[in-house]
Amino acid sequence: MVLRHLIELQRLFKRFVLIANFLPVFVGFILAIAYYNVSFYTVRQDFLLVTVGSILLIAGALALNNWLEADVDKLMERTKKRPTVTGTFSLRTVLLIGIIFSAIGQGLLFLINLEVALYGFTGWFMYVVIYTMMTKRRFTWNTHIGSISGAVTPLMGWAVIDSAIAPIPISLFLIMFLWQMPHTYAIAIRKFDDYNRAGLKMLPVVKGFQTTICRTVMYMLALFFVPLLIDEISMPLFIIMTIINLAWLMIGLAGFRMQDTVKWATILFVSSLIYLMLTFLLYVIFI
Repeated sequence: MVLRHLIELQRLFKRFVLIANFLPVFVGFILAIAYYNVSFYTVRQDFLLVTVGSILLIAGALALNNWLEADVDKLMERTKKRPTVTGTFSLRTVLLIGIIFSAIGQGLLFLINLEVALYGFTGWFMYVVIYTMMTKRRFTWNTHIGSISGAVTPLMGWAVIDSAIAPIPISLFLIMFLWQMPHTYAIAIRKFDDYNRAGLKMLPVVKGFQTTICRTVMYMLALFFVPLLIDEISMPLFIIMTIINLAWLMIGLAGFRMQDTVKWATILFVSSLIYLMLTFLLYVIFI
């Protein structure tokens, strides 16, 4: 019984999504202590607070997302095993988990500083209220809103050490925002039938595959300009990032000529994960 509930909790918190949203927080923090030459020992308590606080806040937001979307989750293959659909946890229990986790997580972030707490609340509010409640079922640009909530995560980590209103963390914000568009479009194409059945206004469902491919390429092109925001960017980093952007753009452009769009979307999805991991690694190495 305990094992079953642990498995259900992982589904409730979408464990891979939770990890993927915390990772940029960690990267932002590591980059900041390296950039400002701060001893980890002196900020170890703040690191613990931002780790536990951000994880709880993200988990709370994901639980509330499940609570709000229980009616459409039962219509989709990819979500039909969530505890809000199977009934393992009552909707009231999920709502309480979402509220309590969100409140505790936000409170822990406030203990660090106001800027960290503000980024955390912005991400939570954009995801739970603007994305889930207000736009996902009504507008194709819901993806942009969801991308903002994910893009503030590196700012949270950086702001633990110093203000994130600086070129490096802002460049990470832009990379995360622009990257999430092709990444999410790839998922929407692969799960087209699910989204169509549930009536969610994802771009491929409303505008079709060709428009989605065009938008994907547009955001990939925009990524080329992000490194230019970093005043002190090293030439090796600029060259390698340009090569990586070019390689990913080639995958995006392949969508115009591949007959099997779903296969292309699968390649795009996998390559998006590789792209982001390489980008984070490059930042850690060169900045």
